[in-house]
Amino acid sequence: MLRQYVGLACKTIGIPRHYRAPPNLSRCFSTESNGPSAPLVYPEPPSAHHSSLESFLAYAERWQLDRASTVYVGTLYEYTIAKSLERYGFHLRRVGGASDYGIDLLGEWKPPSTSTTLRVLIQCKGGAQRVGPNLIRELEGAFVGAPAGWRGQGVLGLMVAQRPATKGVRDSLGRSRWPMGYLFCEAEGEVKQMIWNRRAEEEGLEGFGVTTRHVESKADPELALMKQGKLLPLVTTNG
Repeated sequence: MLRQYVGLACKTIGIPRHYRAPPNLSRCFSTESNGPSAPLVYPEPPSAHHSSLESFLAYAERWQLDRASTVYVGTLYEYTIAKSLERYGFHLRRVGGASDYGIDLLGEWKPPSTSTTLRVLIQCKGGAQRVGPNLIRELEGAFVGAPAGWRGQGVLGLMVAQRPATKGVRDSLGRSRWPMGYLFCEAEGEVKQMIWNRRAEEEGLEGFGVTTRHVESKADPELALMKQGKLLPLVTTNG
């Protein structure tokens, strides 16, 4: 089943207006899903010194961390993504450590003004590293090592990187048997691209879509979610 990308949204990220996705690749969400009945139990945080973007920046300033180090860049990007995605209904915590299978963020996704709830596991690739099908294979492996609360139905895996998805990434998503998606997010957290496969739809993302809208305070249009063709509001956050 072929699905056509939203033309306006694609123009902002350099994808041809009439690009058609692989048979299993879509950018539609579900209308409803069954959320977990029991409270989620999160793994221990990787650091006792910070648990948010604000606390990490304060910690880095206090201890004069090397801002060019891979640890600093990666940690900053993870916290930035967690905060940025709040506007789209994500509730995320930074995790990680030994045997984490590359999972950086865990939580739930509740698109605004909908009854949909999905559990999400996220891998973040900060910096200017190359983007290719290997990232999708890596994300598939994360499902195997996911904590107990993020196994079974209603779970979505997301790869977040600072480059747009290549054709190889889109094709690999379309072929995967796992419910997964890909987000292109700039270093500052601006979301520029959001795609996912048919398996993600089957896990409870049917009926949603992605478009862009113009905002007076911004020069470039921003990505927005839709449900059954209706634009969804963004969540107002502090900061």
